[in-house]
This record gives sequence, structure tokens and C-alpha cells, in this order.
Amino acid sequence: MTITIAPTRDIATCRHLRRVVFIEEQGVPEADEIDDRDGDAIHLLATVDGAPVGSARLLLSGTTGKIGRVCVLTPHRGTGLGAALIRAAITELRARGMTTAKLGSQTHAIGFYKRLGFTPTGPEYMDAGIPHRDMTLTL
Repeated sequence: MTITIAPTRDIATCRHLRRVVFIEEQGVPEADEIDDRDGDAIHLLATVDGAPVGSARLLLSGTTGKIGRVCVLTPHRGTGLGAALIRAAITELRARGMTTAKLGSQTHAIGFYKRLGFTPTGPEYMDAGIPHRDMTLTL
């Protein structure tokens, strides 16, 4: 099995993965999932044996990089692929001179991000009908 995580310009594939995970599985409204930020973002695509299975979107602002739209298809969850995707995002942000990484974690995933070094900040809030909490990591 060959796992690859790399920046991509294939936004259509990333959007397809996000559609499966966020819109179809989690019931996020399409209007909340699809926005006008994809063209400004760095997209990471995770593949297993050449098949796309996960993605993440990075948005840069000053010295802060926001990691978002992180998704992994169901058969590949719990395999370490999600953690590898976040580590690749952190590496990409560092390479671009960012000093802070931030993200909005669904509350059920806070422990996952804590294990990767992120710290929860601020109160819980609703995003697309799902409870979230902001998290940060000093790079």
C-alpha cells in the first residue's frame, strides 16, 4: 500500500471528497460547505495506491495558517491517515513561514487534534449545525 499526501490543484477531487464526508455523511448544507475560498487556498490530497481518500484546505493570513475542510473517507479512518494529513498540513504551513496553525475542530475530534499538539481556545460554537471549538498550535 502506497500512501501519498501532497499539495494539489485538483480542487474538483477535493470537493468530491468533502461532498461525501460533509454533505452526504454529516448533513452539512452545500451552501455551508462550498464557498469562494477554494481558489485562494492550498489543497492537500491524500491518496492510497493512487486513489483519493482524504484532503485538507490551508488558508494563509499573515503568519497564521488555518487548516480546514479536513476529511478522510470512512474506510481509511482509524488508520493514521488523518494524523498524517494534519502533520503534512503543519509541515506545509511551516515551509510557507507560518508561525501559528489554527483550526475549528468538531467537538468529537478535539482529542485527535490534542494528540497532534493543538490546544483548545475559546468557547464551543455551532458551525453548519455541528458543535465546534477553535484550536491552535504554535509552529
